[in-house]
Amino acid sequence: MESIEVRNLDAARRFVAEGLWLQRAVLPTADSVRQALAWALEVAGGGHPLPPVGFVSDLGHVALGADAGHRPKHPPEVPGWPPTLARQYEDHVLGKLSADWAFERAGDALRGLTGQDRTRGVAYLANKVCDQLKIGGVFLPPAVIRALLAANPDEVLSRAFEDLTRDGPSELNVRLVTDLIAAGRRTSDVLLKEDVAALEDRSALGDMGQYVALRQIRQTRDRLLRGLPARPVRPLAGRKDVPTRILDEDQYPVGGYTSISNRGSIESLLHSQLAYMEEAKSRDPDLFDVKFARDELFYYSRDENQFLRRRRAFAFVLLPDLAAARFKDPDLPVQRIVLVLSTLLAAVTKLTEWLSADAIRFEVLFVRDGEKKVLADEAGLCELLLREPIARGEAAVLHLPDRAAAAKHLAGLTHKAQVHALVAAGKAVTLPVESAVVNGLVVNGPHPALRADDAAVVLEADEPFDQWQEVVLRLLQLWI
Repeated sequence: MESIEVRNLDAARRFVAEGLWLQRAVLPTADSVRQALAWALEVAGGGHPLPPVGFVSDLGHVALGADAGHRPKHPPEVPGWPPTLARQYEDHVLGKLSADWAFERAGDALRGLTGQDRTRGVAYLANKVCDQLKIGGVFLPPAVIRALLAANPDEVLSRAFEDLTRDGPSELNVRLVTDLIAAGRRTSDVLLKEDVAALEDRSALGDMGQYVALRQIRQTRDRLLRGLPARPVRPLAGRKDVPTRILDEDQYPVGGYTSISNRGSIESLLHSQLAYMEEAKSRDPDLFDVKFARDELFYYSRDENQFLRRRRAFAFVLLPDLAAARFKDPDLPVQRIVLVLSTLLAAVTKLTEWLSADAIRFEVLFVRDGEKKVLADEAGLCELLLREPIARGEAAVLHLPDRAAAAKHLAGLTHKAQVHALVAAGKAVTLPVESAVVNGLVVNGPHPALRADDAAVVLEADEPFDQWQEVVLRLLQLWI
């Protein structure tokens, strides 16, 4: 069903008010009416088509967990509303929301919000669910909802019930709920991963330009990953490895005592063996000494397996001339700078997955142009994209004054870990760092160029986007 514009104020008011009686997750009360109308006003005020208000209310309450243990066993009967339609709505729409893992994650993100941010978050969630279900709604004047918010909620409910008793439900609400049920039956997921991620990092509540950029980066990252193998790639023949100054830096015995033996240190001696010690009444050896000489004392035996965890550091150095990459080529789906950040994020995703047994650290280094942070916007995007590893202390986004400072910073990392770095710029740049593998990514057109050991890595793909996908693959082969 396509969205419909309702210009008649009485018809618009009836559509909103009677929708309050259609909510099934919680009972229609004064508090639930205010919340439902506030969420509906945020949807309509943003220029989006408004689905049935009862659905908006149910979506918000299910996401916030307000229905847990409080869902009415016998919801109030709505005059003229088909009982079978109500049961189908509960099974195929509310049931779909409760069972969807992405919707549950979105609910966790919403519960971390307060005040107006939570209202905007529920409206954003409603819009994205409607987009995913491919259902329409109603365009109506937001002033209608504001007037209902200003009125007494009990009077709004009673008047709507009288209208339903006299005239029955509007055909518009019945058609929209029928479309909701049909969409719930045919749709597997009610939300996309990037929609949930935007709610978790709160970019959905802020600047629209930042939200669109993050969404493009995540979608392009997923598209790049689809061309990569599921298992770790084989290293490129003749690739360059570097030593690390840390030898078995995290090596230590794991486990506890696994058995009992007749050999060991005094610290692991069984306490019961001390019973063989006798008081020193003579110079003759006691039974403890005899058993010790014969290796007949018992000791705890420790599991001697060694746990070796390599320290790996992966750095991405972005030079200021990448500002020219904020350009959309006809042969590419997004801007070049978006592809650079998507390549970075795809590499981080695969390295985290494939090197889960290693101690990994990621750093994104933005080089300033004098005192200007030319790539400040991109740095903000990286902080949001890597917010989870940053919170765990496994990643960092830093600004450095020049290339010399970047080289010095990388040299410092080599004292702690095995370092691989990628220098992205508009032209080939050398960044010599002792005891580190430094590769280059040249971005001066739709076709990327990957460099290793001051030589170009041959890319076999023909199409520009396929070459970006191959860059991720070759980079992983150089670093794994």
